[in-house]
Amino acid sequence: MFSTFIKIKFPKVYRSSCNCRYVHEGSPNEPPRPENPFKRTLRILGNDMKSAKRSVESFISKVQSAREAAEKAQKLNSAYRDGIFPEHSDIAIIGGGAMGSSIAYWLKQRAPNALTITVIEKDPSYAESSTALSVGGLRQQFSLEENIKMSLFGADFLRNIKQYLGIEGHDAPDVCFTPFGYLLLATEKGAQQLEENSNLQKKFGARNELLTPVKLKEKFPWINTDGIALGCHGLENEGWFDPWSLLCAFKRKAMSLGVEYVDGEAVGFEFKKMTDILMDGVEPGTYETVDKVLVKTKEGELRTVKFAIVIIAAGPFSAKVARMARIGTEEGLLSIPLPVEPRKRYVYTINCKDGPGLNTPLLIDPSGTYFRREGLTGNYICGRSPLPEDEPPVDNLDVDYDFFDKNIWPTLASRVPAFECVKVTNAWGGYYEYNTYDENGIVGPHPYYTNMYIATGFSGHGIQQSPAVGRAVMEMILDGGFETIDLSRMSFDRFITHSPLLERNIF
Repeated sequence: MFSTFIKIKFPKVYRSSCNCRYVHEGSPNEPPRPENPFKRTLRILGNDMKSAKRSVESFISKVQSAREAAEKAQKLNSAYRDGIFPEHSDIAIIGGGAMGSSIAYWLKQRAPNALTITVIEKDPSYAESSTALSVGGLRQQFSLEENIKMSLFGADFLRNIKQYLGIEGHDAPDVCFTPFGYLLLATEKGAQQLEENSNLQKKFGARNELLTPVKLKEKFPWINTDGIALGCHGLENEGWFDPWSLLCAFKRKAMSLGVEYVDGEAVGFEFKKMTDILMDGVEPGTYETVDKVLVKTKEGELRTVKFAIVIIAAGPFSAKVARMARIGTEEGLLSIPLPVEPRKRYVYTINCKDGPGLNTPLLIDPSGTYFRREGLTGNYICGRSPLPEDEPPVDNLDVDYDFFDKNIWPTLASRVPAFECVKVTNAWGGYYEYNTYDENGIVGPHPYYTNMYIATGFSGHGIQQSPAVGRAVMEMILDGGFETIDLSRMSFDRFITHSPLLERNIF
């Protein structure tokens, strides 16, 4: 048996100052020769593969961390339903109607793992919610740029609601949008303003047509044009939808993203002294900010939610919540109240077999009386805001049927002769979140509290503007300002500077 021993000589590797690689296989005294180009290429590719592997491993690690964070958020989201009350939240939203739920959705979809959000809703059945009891109108026929743009976005949002609020594995949300437009009528006195409004709406992308009495009669033969000088008919992105379906879609999507809904009523705030904050009119070292919201649960318990930011979106009862935070009850910036109050409005259902056809728009008479079709069986809904001296009490939602007989039916019968013999078949009452200052929304931070935002006071336009307002509040909080539609003029500051934001010839 013979054994053969082979002596293997490994090459020595050197590096030059230019970082090129050389190989030496012989005596150290022999000059090195350049590395074989083919081997060098293979070595570089090998290093690239190792680098790519490390990048992939890093990416997988980040994905795993994100999944773990999402699972943790989901566990936190289900904690309250498992009996654990959410005592801490990055953002607390008071009010879970369309406005509050829209804000929760926009914030959570933008920062799904970075924010915890709690929505406090006193009536989870929404039996008396302004959202659920509204008529669900959508129009761009306003005289203010902000309202036109918000409602244009609202139309886009509803058109693409599946992309915004759809959930994988669930039926796509459907709000049953009926695109028959609005028809605003004006007397000689209001005709010029109606025309100016129409031009402004077109400037921002809305589509409408101005109709003389003759054209009105040609297009809508059922109408009586006595006393009418001009009409404006929306041709696109106007009509009505099911507000309950929109609310459910917002809420379901928000909860799927991890938003926690608490069934309870906000009944007070706790405050925290911030000695490092200086504010005009406040003695140094005495400034206090809102720190916790006190919640009365459906079981009657009093619990607190500590927050970094709180948003008041409590609809017609927003001023009540604001007073709990001393707004409107103390001096300086806290002396100015939030000018929002509930106003009761009646909606009546009438039936007329020979009434206006299926393509009938929502008509608004110069008196403020309105009507539109409801379904396919000759039903219509109608209503009108009362005069200031006739405002009904708001301690309940009982319907005054005499109001229809005295204030609505005479106008309907005059404007649409087919309605002369109609009777009320059903009716309901609902609350407007009425802004007594200028009847327009209030959006933005409170000037005294650095961690409080407000979204309320839309005076009947809130449901159609909720998608845009939710996005706007999200931008203010996460971007530091408005990025899409500038709503600066709708801030609380206008009550300080005495700058009302008034609609003209608009109901």
